Amino acid sequence: MERPIGFAMSHLYRFGPYLLDPQKRTLYCDKSPVPLTPKAFDVLVFLAQNPNRLITKDELLEAVWGDTFVEDGNLTQYISHLRKALADNSEDSRLIVTISRKGYQFTADVALAETPDVTKRDAAQVPTSGVSTPGIAVEAKAGNQDSPDEASNVLESPKVTAAIPKAGSRWRIAAVLSAFAVVLVVAGYTSWRRFRAAPPPRSEKIMLAVLPFQNLTGDPKQEYLADGLTEEMIAQLSRLHPEQLGVIARTSVMGYKHGDQRLDQIGRDLSVQYVLENSLRGSGDHLRVTVQLLQVKDQSHLWAQDYDYRPRDILSLEDDVATAVAREIRIRLTAQQQVDLTGVRPVNPGAFEAYMEGRFFFDRDNSGDLNRAVSYYEQAIKLDSSYALAWVGLSRALFRQADRGSVSLKEGRRRAREAAEQARALDPNLAEAHANIGQIKRQADWDWTGANASLQRALELDPGNSAVLNLAAGLAFSLGRFEEAVELGRRAIALDPLNAAIHGSLAGTCSTLGRQEEAEVEFKKALELDPDLPPNHEGLGLVYLAQGRAQDALAEIEREQMGMWRLQGQAVAYYALRRKKESDAALSELIAKYQSQSAFLIAEVYSFRKEPDQAFEWLDRAYVQHDSGVPETKSSTLLKNLRGDPRYIAFLKKLRLPF
Repeated sequence: MERPIGFAMSHLYRFGPYLLDPQKRTLYCDKSPVPLTPKAFDVLVFLAQNPNRLITKDELLEAVWGDTFVEDGNLTQYISHLRKALADNSEDSRLIVTISRKGYQFTADVALAETPDVTKRDAAQVPTSGVSTPGIAVEAKAGNQDSPDEASNVLESPKVTAAIPKAGSRWRIAAVLSAFAVVLVVAGYTSWRRFRAAPPPRSEKIMLAVLPFQNLTGDPKQEYLADGLTEEMIAQLSRLHPEQLGVIARTSVMGYKHGDQRLDQIGRDLSVQYVLENSLRGSGDHLRVTVQLLQVKDQSHLWAQDYDYRPRDILSLEDDVATAVAREIRIRLTAQQQVDLTGVRPVNPGAFEAYMEGRFFFDRDNSGDLNRAVSYYEQAIKLDSSYALAWVGLSRALFRQADRGSVSLKEGRRRAREAAEQARALDPNLAEAHANIGQIKRQADWDWTGANASLQRALELDPGNSAVLNLAAGLAFSLGRFEEAVELGRRAIALDPLNAAIHGSLAGTCSTLGRQEEAEVEFKKALELDPDLPPNHEGLGLVYLAQGRAQDALAEIEREQMGMWRLQGQAVAYYALRRKKESDAALSELIAKYQSQSAFLIAEVYSFRKEPDQAFEWLDRAYVQHDSGVPETKSSTLLKNLRGDPRYIAFLKKLRLPF
């Protein structure tokens, strides 16, 4: 006997061409009956009674199944069954919308209608047609189907008495934790068969987003592990087959960690066809990871799996998932790629935990967190000196500390270089190690040949890594290979579309090429994504200046958060506005506050003001200080007034830059 769930039996629900009768358990499209399984029917009634708000999976399971344990994968299959029955295949006007990792929203405008004559109702019910969906247990009920005449009367005569109002933003207020599901493989076979029937065209790269792991351990301290697993999963999948599969980078997916965005909206934001949802449970010596692959186009569930690991074996998770994803989206792996995926990388559990914590604090990116990141990376190395990724992490953290002045520039860069070289020695095929060495050779050593060799090797090893692509674009920019820099920058953005820093870098390259309209678009996108990220307000202001909009330039530059770039921009903009007194004041303040770390910026101001002697004096200071701006000597638009001066060619020669 079915559990009664309190449906309002005296009403019909009309939405679009459909009429839903909970008492007779019928659904009609115009005058044609639509067959549904009993539980699918119950799910639809609950959706129709709660339109235009978020309905969590827990809420739906409780309403339809009560205390009976039901896997989320079964619910997913019922939703899929309903979508087929409702011909719900339009991406723009979907009736049942998946809210990623939360639940569903029924978007139809539902109207209540009274039955024409309740006393004339038959006792019989028509729950289903006997048609089943694989993976769903069909619950048959006895009863006679309504006659066509009776069905016609019901469809023609109900009087609409009230509309169920839209809930607006109320759907956002919902329980979150219980909605992160465990979805089993048994539900995946049907979707897989359907997907195989219409594979994506091989001429286009498949794009996948790995959504952040949900920490369902109940321990907030495990956030570092959830975030670390997200990054590891992205890294492994991006190396799977980069010619066929592009994986969105961490920066662009982390914004969805605590959100409740619709799956189709995520697909549009990131330009992906597939989404991988993940959750983490367990503690101590046992971890359970649940992974689910969804197709954005029809929001269908393709595959899911639970994985149980000891902490020491957790890194094999990425190999297992990568193998399954390759199978589900039909990527053909070479023999070597298959071998690479079978190699389990054992790791000391304590070292792995320390490494994950180091990455967590490095990504938080302030001076205190950088110190903690260094400490955790050093702890990981102490526990496992052969852990190449920990050496890479230590190198990156030390280099950032040195660049920001929190440690000695010379000592910090020396240690960063040694750590990166140790990582490469431990794992010559680790792209991150080569990329880190390339960054150090470009920014610290001004070794362009060495930087190019390291970054090219990193790209060979991991061509789907947006960070490596962006570093390669930066080197091409320094060397004056601007079109190459644009191409690499656009490839990086395709893999990391919500990364403000990459948009800003591409904007600067477009501006150098004189493509000010493109530069304006990219700077505005960067500021939309991160309004406070320096130096994008100044960069946009300089674009306005190049367009002859000096007053707009000043207004934009004054929004710059970082003092040294704001003062530089003000000195330039005031000079363009013929307000030399204000330009002098801004330049004097820039020199007083930042001469020991920003000599290159000061040189750029003097160049723009057509004061070449002072400009070259400050360029020489920047050279001695090993200023991080020096690699942009060849590409800086503010230095263009120096390019006809023999001292400019001599400076390029001293830097060993092409001219």
